[in-house]
Amino acid sequence: MIAISDAHQDNGAAWYEEGGGREHSFHLSLVTYGKCVYWVNEEKVILEKGDALLIPDHIPFYGKSIPTVVHTKYVINFRRNTADCALTLLQLREPFKQRLGCFEVVQERLRGILTQYKERSSYYELMAEALLIEALVYLNQEKDRGIITSEKHRRVDSMKQYISTHYREKVTKEELGDVINTTPNYAATLFKSVTNQTISEYVHNHRMKTAIYMLTESQLMISEIADYLGYNDVSYFYRIFKRSTGSSPSDFLHERSSTE
Repeated sequence: MIAISDAHQDNGAAWYEEGGGREHSFHLSLVTYGKCVYWVNEEKVILEKGDALLIPDHIPFYGKSIPTVVHTKYVINFRRNTADCALTLLQLREPFKQRLGCFEVVQERLRGILTQYKERSSYYELMAEALLIEALVYLNQEKDRGIITSEKHRRVDSMKQYISTHYREKVTKEELGDVINTTPNYAATLFKSVTNQTISEYVHNHRMKTAIYMLTESQLMISEIADYLGYNDVSYFYRIFKRSTGSSPSDFLHERSSTE
């Protein structure tokens, strides 16, 4: 259904890109830091961290860095191989731009695509295309739900900030309810509806990002890393890590030892 023609990450303050003119092709951009600007059909579109932009490639566009402003983003150019597609997002004739509530889960899929093309292991193209389909499903779900209000984004951002400083502890819906001055059940429901992750899933994913960094950059053993991240049961840490990354912690430990 989908074939990726290009996948890359842009960094810095000297980026320029243009495209358009090919039917059934698409340009997907997700800004992960800073801001940049696109001109789409001669209309100016400013993208900031958390914004996704999907441009059907029959529409002419160009994008560039904003002077003196550094930004980073993931870019995937892909082609829909068949006209029959269940994703209404890929049937649009106009650009789709939205600040994502599910930013982290889409970011992880796009990062995974770049990893597949970098490592080029067996069936990497199929794996990359599967990850792209996942990302597009999340985007389509957000489109179907409609634009998330700035107030909801603000409240969820407050909960994320609390999690970022307490992720090594047990984070409860009661605590997050206190953070945004609402009931625990509403806090949990709001968090799930905006991020497409439960509080527990978000906390585990935050821990796994730290675990990968510590496995590759520190000299700590796996049991020490698990304990640091709040997992008293190392076997449970292994299961969560495998489910989140598709790899074993030992695989990353081996990478660390092989680069010393």
